[in-house]
Amino acid sequence: MAFKISDACIMCGACAADCPVSAISEGDGKFVIDPDTCISCGACAGTCPVGAPAEE
Repeated sequence: MAFKISDACIMCGACAADCPVSAISEGDGKFVIDPDTCISCGACAGTCPVGAPAEE
């Protein structure tokens, strides 16, 4: 199951920098995860300072 970034995102970019498959990109007001590319590794959740990424 892919991860999704909640509205708690502060646009710091830490998650995108740590994603090993480059599934995270800048969206409108928050970063977004491409569910078809996401491998559910949890790297984004581990690096986010506000806990925005979570499994769907």
